[in-house]
Parts: sequence; structure tokens; C-alpha cells
Amino acid sequence: MKNILVTLDFKENEQRLLDKAAQLAKPFNSKLWLLHIAAPDPDFVTYDVGPQYIRDSRASELREEHKKLKNYAEELKKDGIDAEGLLVQGATIEMILAESKKLAIDLIVSGHTEHGFFYNAFVGSVSAELIKQSKIPVLTVPLE
Repeated sequence: MKNILVTLDFKENEQRLLDKAAQLAKPFNSKLWLLHIAAPDPDFVTYDVGPQYIRDSRASELREEHKKLKNYAEELKKDGIDAEGLLVQGATIEMILAESKKLAIDLIVSGHTEHGFFYNAFVGSVSAELIKQSKIPVLTVPLE
């Protein structure tokens, strides 16, 4: 197992997810790819870009997300784990699968949080959808 992809959404307990991924990576000397899928650029979904302050705000959000990924990767490197952060924009499941293929990923590690019926009906579960669509093994880590 050379490459492990860890999906991060910056909403829940990432540290638990990172700890589990590091625990798997150490014995195999695997590289951890920390992936965060940012919301699509408004141009991507055919909305007008809007005023400059909106573009500035979005750029600031992306810089902050990139900084978080970089910090997580640096902490893992201190523990002797090869790690790299990736920030991409697009549709979550499609981007995870595309990056997995591009990076020759052997295992996808994804967090799972239990949500109610309405949330699942309207938003869905990334981890459940990954399990359905991925040809690569998926490890789901409960984040509650």
C-alpha cells in the first residue's frame, strides 16, 4: 500500500481521521495524500462572479483551506510520514475518484458522521457514495 488518500471536509473531527490514516501509513511506509474538495468556483456553476469583495472573500477562504492542509502535512512529516496536501475545486465524489486514479491510490480514508433522514435525503453521504462508486477500497472512520 504505497498511496493513501485522506478526504478532509474541515467540518468535523479531522484529527481522528488523520490519526487513523497515520496509523495505517506507518507500517506500510505509505504516502498520505490529504485531499480537500473546495466548493466549485461560481464561474464553474455558471453564476456571475459578483463584486470584488465576494471574489476576495472566496480567495481568502481558499488560502485558509490550503494553509490547513499544509499544516496537517507538516505535522505528519514531523512523525516521519510522507504527506502532501491537495486542494481542488469541483464536485466532491467525482473529484475524489479522479484524484484517486491520477495518484494511483491504494486506499481511500473517509470520515463518516451520522445525519438525520432529511439531511441524507437532500444532501447525502460522501462516504456512502464513495463506497458505492469507488473501485478502490474505502475505509470509513466514524467521527462522532
